[in-house]
Amino acid sequence: MTEYKDIRLEIDAGIAVLTINLPDSRNPISGANTIDEIERACHQVQYDDSVSAMIITGAGSAFSAGGNIKDMRKRAEGFGGIPVEVAESYRRGIQRIPLAVDAIDVPVIAAVNGAAIGAGCDLVMMCDIRIASTKAKLGETFLNLGIIPGDGGAWFLTRQIGYQAAAHLTFTARVIDAEEALKLGLVWQVVEPDDLMPEAMSLARTIADKPPQALRMAKRLLKMSQRMGLKDFLDVCAGYQALAHHTEDHREALEAFFEKRTPRYQGR
Repeated sequence: MTEYKDIRLEIDAGIAVLTINLPDSRNPISGANTIDEIERACHQVQYDDSVSAMIITGAGSAFSAGGNIKDMRKRAEGFGGIPVEVAESYRRGIQRIPLAVDAIDVPVIAAVNGAAIGAGCDLVMMCDIRIASTKAKLGETFLNLGIIPGDGGAWFLTRQIGYQAAAHLTFTARVIDAEEALKLGLVWQVVEPDDLMPEAMSLARTIADKPPQALRMAKRLLKMSQRMGLKDFLDVCAGYQALAHHTEDHREALEAFFEKRTPRYQGR
């Protein structure tokens, strides 16, 4: 069993819950050990065939405050190295998180329990579906600190809410509440704080009840649709569909449909 210090990873009945567990510092994700652990957890989930859905949330009152501002101040005072070294530290550091989350084939749900600021907001955007507590606050606040979203946030944000809305949030660096986030499409649903994890778990369970192999293929197709032309994409769809038609789970789904019963999927 993999041991973690800065996060918790709990896997049960096909659902993985990754909790950033640094509540005293509002769950920053820029520390080297935190980055290592998030990356390892994502890999663990990706290669665990028993997992069909993943939830990411934060311990305590915040989802994630993003970067550690004290560390930023040290870098600004000359401890960050020359520009080429700082750039490399981003590639070897926090940029591993978007790559790791993006590589997960199972659906990822963000349960935004509180403030998601800077890189924390971007982590929310990396997830497939986002549910927010009424206490959630989200902000693409990098310009307030004289920096840009170095973790790829501009890539995720524009794809989630469109260029104009992403530009407005990025250029103004405003922090918005859950209701505004809902109107903009940053989140799918807003619920009361006590209902957040039950709602996220309910959604994860609905997803995890689907045929595991087809579910992962469907997630891959959604990701590919963002970067492929239609003709090439249709070729991939045809190949994946051919695989799906030859699974035992497809046959089980058909039998269950005609027998009017709940299907029993085996991931084969």
